Amino acid sequence: MTKFFTVLSFAFTLFSSTLSAQEAIQWMTVEEAQEAIKKEPRKIMIDVYTHWCGPCKMMMNSTFKTPGIIKYINENYYAVKFDAEGPDPVVFKGHTFENKNYDPNRRGRNGTHDFTYGIANVNGRVAYPTLVFLNESLDIITPIQGYLKANQLEPILHFVVDEEYIDGNWETYQQNFKSEL
Repeated sequence: MTKFFTVLSFAFTLFSSTLSAQEAIQWMTVEEAQEAIKKEPRKIMIDVYTHWCGPCKMMMNSTFKTPGIIKYINENYYAVKFDAEGPDPVVFKGHTFENKNYDPNRRGRNGTHDFTYGIANVNGRVAYPTLVFLNESLDIITPIQGYLKANQLEPILHFVVDEEYIDGNWETYQQNFKSEL
């Protein structure tokens, strides 16, 4: 009987870890996404966030916890979490980006990473959160600033994957979009 419970416990643990992996977005680093895209081309979605940003936390705890969003992102994108004020250098397309103004003793806001300025700048300003979409060649499709609910993000995810951004019209696409959430 003890063996039975041991096997049952092992099976439950294995099932639980598999289930929880499927219930979360499979976040990776910028470097990991660049390596993954070489093996299996996909679009990349970069979540540019900061630790102090309230809307960033809200997106992480609501939008990015929505099962349909999780499933669609994991199946169609390489999802990257990038701390816009973090200290770590980033190598992107052979260039190294740094946060020269990072202060390890500062609490709250910190220096802005050069990579943030390179990918998340919209009309001369950076805001958080910003979702940056890249194509399979690592070219920026578009950065989108601000908090998005799941029902706002869903059509954007499809618009990018369906490559409607190339010749399509966002307003028309959005009006005709059928949600799967």
